[in-house]
Amino acid sequence: MTAAEQNLILQIEKEYGQSVWMDNLSRDIIRSGELKKLTEERGIHGITSNPTIFEKAIAGNHIYDADIEARIKEGKSVQGIYESLVFEDIREACDTLRPIYDETNGLDGYVSIEVPPTIAQDTETTLSEARRYFKEIDRENVMIKIPGTPEGLPAVEAAIRDGINVNVTLLFSVQSYVDTAWAYIRGLEKRVEDGNDISQIASVASFFLSRIDVKIDKMIDEKVKGEDEEATKAKLEAIKGKVAIANAKIAYQEFKKIFGSDRWKALEAKGAHVQRLLWASTGTKNPDYSDVMYVDELIGNNTVNTMPPDTIEACTDHCHPGDRIETEIDEAYQLMETLKDPEVNIDLDQVMAELLEEGIDKFVKPYESLLSSLENKVKQLAAV
Repeated sequence: MTAAEQNLILQIEKEYGQSVWMDNLSRDIIRSGELKKLTEERGIHGITSNPTIFEKAIAGNHIYDADIEARIKEGKSVQGIYESLVFEDIREACDTLRPIYDETNGLDGYVSIEVPPTIAQDTETTLSEARRYFKEIDRENVMIKIPGTPEGLPAVEAAIRDGINVNVTLLFSVQSYVDTAWAYIRGLEKRVEDGNDISQIASVASFFLSRIDVKIDKMIDEKVKGEDEEATKAKLEAIKGKVAIANAKIAYQEFKKIFGSDRWKALEAKGAHVQRLLWASTGTKNPDYSDVMYVDELIGNNTVNTMPPDTIEACTDHCHPGDRIETEIDEAYQLMETLKDPEVNIDLDQVMAELLEEGIDKFVKPYESLLSSLENKVKQLAAV
């Protein structure tokens, strides 16, 4: 790797105020030293995980067998074994990233773990699990991921009040982001009312990208098939691959308003940290698009981009750092208005609601699949 390649991500971080995290975690990359190397050579400053990532990490991987056998002897349930494996990985990753946490005074160096996706619509259970995860993992630089569902946001507020670092995940619509930011602020305000310190709490709001374009592009393709007018076809085609970035740029404008408000400044004066927008689902799904489009177009101050490994490698090779998040804002709003055009007729609110539902399902299925495969592995190892 050349110095220029190394510096592309470092340039994003140092010149534009955006942190780069990695959307991947496994015991292999921690214990082989690869994670440490990524922090030192690639500039990776945080880790996000989810049930899909852990399913890929654990299922069929023999590195976990000794621990599974030990937990079997302890009489742990399948759920208990799963948690012991995942919590240990999270602790080790937190320890690996702890120097970054210290060097950045708690800005970066976090490792995110999600509460079970099966409870995404249960406020009380989400909160109790967030509290338990935070306590049992016992690392200052762990972030508990809570879905940004209507039921999840009261849990976010209460968790922040408790002093728990929170990564609010599965945000698609601008309104869901706005609701998330205010939940964070209310949690801090209540913590102040309780007489507690707010200077050691961190939070990010994970705003998803590529899934939006995948869904809307498919809708557009269907509309184009049934359209005879060339002008209408051109109007439809012009929208493809542009909604997610436009949506994110609008969310960033809301971020600036909220964290520039007097209400926020009162908390900032007491040591509160801004809840940064985190760009998630940043691996490009369509091969016709740039593989770094969700990086290049959304570099901006007080943001995080969590990238899968392939996107990190692509970015080190050919990202073009620049402060573009503040560009073409009027065009972003106009694009959203175009969706309402009778010839286009895409109900963005409905799309976002469906994406949230699908997003939960995409985490529930691998979570349940992992527990099932773990149960089979437990039976095999117990029989030996």
